[in-house]
Amino acid sequence: MLENKNKNLTKLEDLGEFNLIDLLTKDLKIKHKSTIKSIGDDAAVLDYKSKKVLVSTDFLVEGVHFDLSYMPLKHLGYKAVMVNLSDIYAMNGIAKHITVSIAISNRFTQEAMEELYAGITLACEKYDIDFVGGDTTSSVTGLTISVTAIGEANLKDIVYRNGAKPNDLIVVSGDLGSAFMGLKILEREKEVFKVNPKNQPDLDQYTYLIERQLKPEARKDIVRLLKDLKVNPTSMIDVSDGLSSELLHICKQSKVGCDLYENKIPLDPQLISTCEEFKLNVTTLALNGGEDYELLMTISQKDYDKIKGNPNFTVIGYIKEENAGTNLVLRDNSIVELKSRGWGSKED
Repeated sequence: MLENKNKNLTKLEDLGEFNLIDLLTKDLKIKHKSTIKSIGDDAAVLDYKSKKVLVSTDFLVEGVHFDLSYMPLKHLGYKAVMVNLSDIYAMNGIAKHITVSIAISNRFTQEAMEELYAGITLACEKYDIDFVGGDTTSSVTGLTISVTAIGEANLKDIVYRNGAKPNDLIVVSGDLGSAFMGLKILEREKEVFKVNPKNQPDLDQYTYLIERQLKPEARKDIVRLLKDLKVNPTSMIDVSDGLSSELLHICKQSKVGCDLYENKIPLDPQLISTCEEFKLNVTTLALNGGEDYELLMTISQKDYDKIKGNPNFTVIGYIKEENAGTNLVLRDNSIVELKSRGWGSKED
């Protein structure tokens, strides 16, 4: 998908690193007063005054985190930004700036990089982010992207993973498991394509699931909603590695236990029907799938009335004393230990 023989594509070696950077960043606009100096010098200059600075960074590596046979470069650029913004929002902060560094092999063209940066730019525009720097270098192993997100928050508003208390409610935004199911669909269609390249897949019935995988959205809106509702989470984390893994992180760092109710986990109807088609356990996907980028939090019971009935939130359990253990309460009310099995567990 990186070559189009009907077009005259420009090799990166013919362009050069600095010309490439100039080309990809020439249309970027500065949105924040805190951006004193952006791209074009040895370092960006940012002024956060009395706010506390939040910083998060992630790598996306070809063949490990994405497959370009079904991940369009524009979507990849967008997703790379979302992964990092989500971490800032999980601290109850507001993201303001990103830097982007890429390592690219000579199989990529100028036009391919313009597609990648179009996705990055779209994410910056939609989420009100200033793109202030980064680096490019060559690679012999394909494409690697590293994004660093920088945000701000008042000290009193920052939410950590270690603040959960017994009797707090466990709350999650959105629905879970759909992103992993989207990946399973794309992997299946890739195998079908290998057997019959002329086959054109009909993916209309899976639109939501595929979008959750290829173009996830970080939950900036939840941070704003919590502020409007005057709800201060006692702990919070984003769901990047799966619900079970993230909840266990909160429990470990807060030194608490939990009861998570299987029948309360929010699931999209398209996910449920597709799991039946693939003969997969829907709870397993929701617990272990990952890449949902929803926000998992604990809140005091006194704040329950503020979120009750709000479609953005689902109460899925409650925090217990540490000696009670970490438990999954199944639909038949039996209890099993909640374990972290990570991305793509094949266990039911």
